Amino acid sequence: MANALRMGFGAPRLPMILQTEAAECGLACLAMVASHHGHRSDLPSLRQRFSLSLKGVTLADLVAMAGQLQLNARPLRAELAHLSQLQLPCILHWDLNHFVVLAKVQRGVAVIHDPAHGVRRLPLAEVSRHFTGVVLELMPGTGFEPRTERQHVSLRQLLGPVRGLKRSLAQVFALALALEVFMLLAPFFLQWVVDGALLSADRDLLLTLVIGFGLLVVIQVATGALRSWAVLYLSSTLNLQWLGNVFAHLMRLPVEWFEKRHAGDVMSRFGAVQKIQQTLTTSFIEAMLDGLLVVATLVMMWVYSATLTAIAIGAVALYALLRWAFFTPLRDATEEAIVHDAKRSTHFLESLRGVQAIKLFNRQDERRARFMNLVVDAMNADIAIKKLELAFAVLNKLVFGVERIAVIGIGALLVMEQQFTVGMLFAFLAFKEQFAQRVSGLIDKAIELKMLRLQGERLADIVLAAPEAQGEGLHAARDLAPRIELRDVSFRYADTEPDVLKGCSLHIEPGEAVAIVGPSGCGKTTLLKLMLGIHAPAAGEIRIGGLPLSQLGLGRWRAMIGTVMQDDQLFAGSIADNISFFDVDADAAWVEQCARLACVNDEIDALPMGYHTLIGDMGASLSGGQRQRILLARALYKRPRILFLDEATSALDVERERQVNQAIRGLDITRVIVAHRPETIAAAARVIVLQQGRVAQDLRSVPNTQQSEPGN
Repeated sequence: MANALRMGFGAPRLPMILQTEAAECGLACLAMVASHHGHRSDLPSLRQRFSLSLKGVTLADLVAMAGQLQLNARPLRAELAHLSQLQLPCILHWDLNHFVVLAKVQRGVAVIHDPAHGVRRLPLAEVSRHFTGVVLELMPGTGFEPRTERQHVSLRQLLGPVRGLKRSLAQVFALALALEVFMLLAPFFLQWVVDGALLSADRDLLLTLVIGFGLLVVIQVATGALRSWAVLYLSSTLNLQWLGNVFAHLMRLPVEWFEKRHAGDVMSRFGAVQKIQQTLTTSFIEAMLDGLLVVATLVMMWVYSATLTAIAIGAVALYALLRWAFFTPLRDATEEAIVHDAKRSTHFLESLRGVQAIKLFNRQDERRARFMNLVVDAMNADIAIKKLELAFAVLNKLVFGVERIAVIGIGALLVMEQQFTVGMLFAFLAFKEQFAQRVSGLIDKAIELKMLRLQGERLADIVLAAPEAQGEGLHAARDLAPRIELRDVSFRYADTEPDVLKGCSLHIEPGEAVAIVGPSGCGKTTLLKLMLGIHAPAAGEIRIGGLPLSQLGLGRWRAMIGTVMQDDQLFAGSIADNISFFDVDADAAWVEQCARLACVNDEIDALPMGYHTLIGDMGASLSGGQRQRILLARALYKRPRILFLDEATSALDVERERQVNQAIRGLDITRVIVAHRPETIAAAARVIVLQQGRVAQDLRSVPNTQQSEPGN
């Protein structure tokens, strides 16, 4: 392998960018290398430019993407011994299904920026177990220009509007400011007692000072209680409104957004709302007050002694520099801790949902071992944060401890030289302690507020994601005939992938029962999702009742339809709740009628609690056939004009399926059925055969259903 050219006197820092979606490691690696060379871009910006699917990207895809960023790509094969000779940073193919960035090789250790795990320092022997030998070097091309391409998000964008925020913040700030004023008076009490009452042995003055400052303490305690109550009220109000705003936006996101992410990661990002709220309602206000008190105490100290004040300022400056120097490691460690905790949560949720399979396959020990590994990773990341926090605490005590000794020593000399009284020294030391405490707290809170950007970036993945396009919605759905028309519709899951559907055109008339059949993977479910508006076609048009779906609007369109999809879920609640989908004004008679149409009423009545029987969020107490029929009853409860069924009766026996099909056939609704079983296909008057993403046949009468299903 030819040695790489190495020119220049320094290398810009390589950022650590963690992937958000399950399969965007390649995009994250590209963002890291591009940022290193001067094109500072984040994942949301690149995601808008390059669409990805759950299959991720290939090396060829990365080369093409790099070309669009004006980066010259050089794919090559390399042996482990040649890693140090590569043009770094470069992208390595990892574990046959992953991409990482090689940042540095030094003394037999490789520094890897892994978008799934963070910065890893691995010995070359460990690297050899993961590295596949495929490398992608990236260098700026002739058209490359350094620039910044990042999405900036404001607090209002993150959390939405909040009613009464300014008034509540003003109240908390006023109460907290009153507390700070009381604290500024405390040193004067010390000085007046020492220089006034003690030296003159004036008992009356001492009594007056004790009573006066005692009343101030009572007022201070009362004000502190009011402040605590105001902060509690503000926190609860903000938490309620912000959580509601973010959850409402989350529910408006398209289905494909959820398909590309792990549940634990989404939960972690959603939890950032509370962390932001806690920081704003406590640290933000405290930082403002600390700033005011720092200025006030600094003025008072300067009045007493400029020399002693300069010593205190020097200690503060040193502490601030040390804290700032450790900010980047703290941020990286915090981000890794969040990601590892999200992976642990994802594994935990997966284990709960798949506990039956885990037990049947005797994989309890493997799942436990994997869980413990994830717990250890999360704990190690947390330990890294705790180490940094311990270092900060040690630095704080060391810097301000030395400062305290210097101030006391020089202050004592000033007393000996009669430039200070003892009371003045005590008062100065009290002001100095307030100054040191508040200014170090201000620095710590400034770092905490800067760290808030990390939580904001994670939350931005939710709030900045474009919601599902609802369309114009200018027409009432009830005025439209339940007619579906597809005009030359094509679809692909990502720009880098081939079309799943290619130029599909078909008409479904009102009242028709249409079965869509074909071999697995031919695009049946994808076609159904296009009709439902879950995906938007890459080309072509979908019309409902002669109206483009974009004009009808998804909300009105989905009010017309009922669906039973392959991966539909039941929710924690009663059977009646699930059939009515938790309708607050549920019609009990119609719930039972829908259960009869789905041929599940008798089985529900046989349960001790009938329709009030509680089921788990995964329907674990029901058989597969019962679950499917309750889902069908849920679809019918909407009184749909069009019914979409995707393998909706696959868990039923032949006789039960015949009964269900016969009951549905009596309804005056359009039916679109995706199926493999001949008994299901026989219930349709028309069969559309898909092959390789195209409509191969449109059979309006099928004498032999066994022949209508290619591959069966």
